[in-house]
Amino acid sequence: MKITDVRTYIVGNPWKNWLFVQLDTDEGLTGLGEGTLNGLAKTVEAAIHELKHLVLGMDPFDVETISLKLIRDVYSDGGQVQGSALAAIETACWDIMGKATGQPIYKLLGGRCHDKLRCYANGWYRGGNDEESFYSQAKEVVEKGYTALKFDPFGAAWRTVERADFANAVRNIAAVRQAVGPDVDILIEGHNRFSVHTALQFAEAMAPYSPTWFEAPVPPSRVSSVVEVAKRSPVPIACGEDYYNREQFAELLKHDAVHIIQLEPQFLGLTASKQIAGMVHAHNGVTAPHSAQGPICSIVCSHLNMATPNFFIHEIFDDFNHSWAQDIFTPPFKVVNGYLQPPERPGLGVEFNLEEAAKYPYAPGHWLPLFKQGWEKREPVES
Repeated sequence: MKITDVRTYIVGNPWKNWLFVQLDTDEGLTGLGEGTLNGLAKTVEAAIHELKHLVLGMDPFDVETISLKLIRDVYSDGGQVQGSALAAIETACWDIMGKATGQPIYKLLGGRCHDKLRCYANGWYRGGNDEESFYSQAKEVVEKGYTALKFDPFGAAWRTVERADFANAVRNIAAVRQAVGPDVDILIEGHNRFSVHTALQFAEAMAPYSPTWFEAPVPPSRVSSVVEVAKRSPVPIACGEDYYNREQFAELLKHDAVHIIQLEPQFLGLTASKQIAGMVHAHNGVTAPHSAQGPICSIVCSHLNMATPNFFIHEIFDDFNHSWAQDIFTPPFKVVNGYLQPPERPGLGVEFNLEEAAKYPYAPGHWLPLFKQGWEKREPVES
């Protein structure tokens, strides 16, 4: 079997343009992938088309070699852009492999390790950055059957915060805990916002509300800062979504400070993701992959998680996207009482509805401005 073409499609989800890929083969099988990257959909699309000559004529089963050609052979560090291009193409290869063998992808990655995947809700808090909004919306989430939910209570904070904003963020956390009760996991998202000292102040302040983790409290590029916060925080630290190669995870893991690893298959591809999950396993850690890009990313994570013995919890936006998002792929991907199963059909288990997707075109204002007031409403950004 040989890859004959790589096609791209951008779907204008209002808070993040979604970029999808379709690989064609000379045997008629096609595969789907995703290359979504906040604010850079057109850039990743250009990278895919610039790199596709390297994979034309290759066997889609040869994913290790394809990864080397797209990363090593180019001899450039394109970071998350290059990683997203790789992942889009490689995911489509795995989809083709599953279709060719008649197996869902998780069967090819090691098989079923779990009866079902526990999910945490994200993207649910769109009503404002105040305790009343967080309280009422959190109640709605648990009424849907979720036993865990994540949120960023910090507004547009960056590095340090004023006392009034600090108090408001802590009140938001308290309001969610009050709304959901003691038995629901609350996960605090930091979005790489803080300096070390501010992150530790927040960790101390949120500890009485028993968060399951404090995610990405400081920028990821200085591992020493991440390690310092992780070793001193009374709340477990989770991170990893920004890294795009194995070596970055090796550097983080060697310190034995962070044990909840949020690898991003969207930047790594499934092959490296499976290997990194094994690295985390060897360090007695657990995985909670980042799944905040688009619908294919969520399905990819479900296959990876099902085949990962040290999987912890699955991130889900699908229940809180616009309703039409469930129409661009068939069958729809559904969470039931806070749990899901990866599709059982061959490959990814879904098909792309081109006609429906075409109704929602790319727009430059479709991105998430995390350091602008009101970002949590996830509305298009005006230029």
